[in-house]
Amino acid sequence: MAVGFAQWGNDLYTGRTSYDIVGKRRKFYIVSIVLVVLSLVVLLTRGFNLGIEFRGGSEFTVSGITSLSQQEAADAVASVAPTEQPRISSVGATSLRIQTAELGEDEVVAVRDALASAYGVSADEVTSSFIGPSWGADVSKKAITGLVVFLVLVGLVMSAYFRAWRMAAAALVALFHDLIITAGVYALIGWEVTPATVIGFLTILGYSIYDTVVVFDKVRENTAGITDQTRSTYAERANLAVNQTLVRSINTSVVALLPVASILFIGAFILGAGTLRDIALALFIGMAVGTYSSIFLATPLEVTLRTSEPTIAKHTALVLEKRREAVAAGTDASGQPVAGTPDATIQLVGQLSPGSHQGHAAQPRRRKGSR
Repeated sequence: MAVGFAQWGNDLYTGRTSYDIVGKRRKFYIVSIVLVVLSLVVLLTRGFNLGIEFRGGSEFTVSGITSLSQQEAADAVASVAPTEQPRISSVGATSLRIQTAELGEDEVVAVRDALASAYGVSADEVTSSFIGPSWGADVSKKAITGLVVFLVLVGLVMSAYFRAWRMAAAALVALFHDLIITAGVYALIGWEVTPATVIGFLTILGYSIYDTVVVFDKVRENTAGITDQTRSTYAERANLAVNQTLVRSINTSVVALLPVASILFIGAFILGAGTLRDIALALFIGMAVGTYSSIFLATPLEVTLRTSEPTIAKHTALVLEKRREAVAAGTDASGQPVAGTPDATIQLVGQLSPGSHQGHAAQPRRRKGSR
């Protein structure tokens, strides 16, 4: 199986196997637009389930209990504040966490005693704390500031590094795509948004941009001097770059998602640790969506923007015209295989691959009668 996967990766790099991702970019645009629209609908209709850090309130933790039944906790809170609807969750195998709206000092003491009595523990096993909403507002403000600064720096650095603002624009669109879909799925699941969730959202930005930069770097390498030849178009060489980095993207994603999935499972179903669960869910969704966008959205979008340039559009038209003439003649003027055939693809990769001049890349087969 490993040999087959390695052979598949080698065939993708040499061009023997190729997926027309860039050529079918409109289909992927539709998929991305549908996912973004659905995510926005969820965010506008359902909204986030904000944690106590953002909405403020009182929190109680009952430790050392033998039963995780939540009804006793709900009854204990109702006995003191009948109109209150507490949020109750298990923390590990011997603790419960109960969150309510802001309670008065006397009500806090009464709820503590009621919880201790309900679960048969001493009052010392019930801790209480109050969290004001201003703390959550401060976290949100700093997170938004960090997001804006990050996006501005990404745009500037990528524009300077690739010397093409279109790559920066495509990368930023992919980032927004990843954020919106991640937020939509998180809201759909309904888990609380905590500071750990915010950290997870900000972390996936770095992962997404890293994966996109790797693909763009290969695109830049393959398209260098694109107008100096007439064998392939900008879109075709960009599609070759996506195929050549496909295995690397899959491997990176699997290596990253497996430990995050383990943390998510342990945090959600074994330890009941809210912090681990919240950050792992955001990371898992964001990394998966980021892998998709780096392959099926960022590069195709960059190609769409680039092919609108007069120079690239003129070159594309020239290549296609020569290709039609070559197909009619059965060969091109130099007697080489017609562009678009397997032989021509292998020859193209031989010209692009590092070290091809040393004989490491696949060599084209010579047609009979050619010199």
